[in-house]
Amino acid sequence: MLIRVDPASSIPLFEQLAAAVRSEVLRESVRAGERLPAGRDLAESLDINVHTVLRAYQLLRDEGLIELRRGRGAVVTDRAREYAALSALLPQLVAEAKRLDLSPTALAALIREAY
Repeated sequence: MLIRVDPASSIPLFEQLAAAVRSEVLRESVRAGERLPAGRDLAESLDINVHTVLRAYQLLRDEGLIELRRGRGAVVTDRAREYAALSALLPQLVAEAKRLDLSPTALAALIREAY
């Protein structure tokens, strides 16, 4: 699993980290039942505060994507399979939006409205 964050970005580090984990799940490089790196280890490797990592993990837990287990750390839930299935639908949606010459912003607005 390769995770990168950009300290110069306007997006908070914990959100970047959560998005990176989601992306890894969507690409199926992290699967249900797999453990994520320990918060302290990940913080050290990214040179960020451990509380930033824990906040990202809590966000992912609140979304149901991971479970935080005492003694076992962060474990990807079965919901990862659902994320992967959703990911399979995206290329068709994007292709159709491009065919209609719909901008990414307009597509995102349609998704937000439907949601």
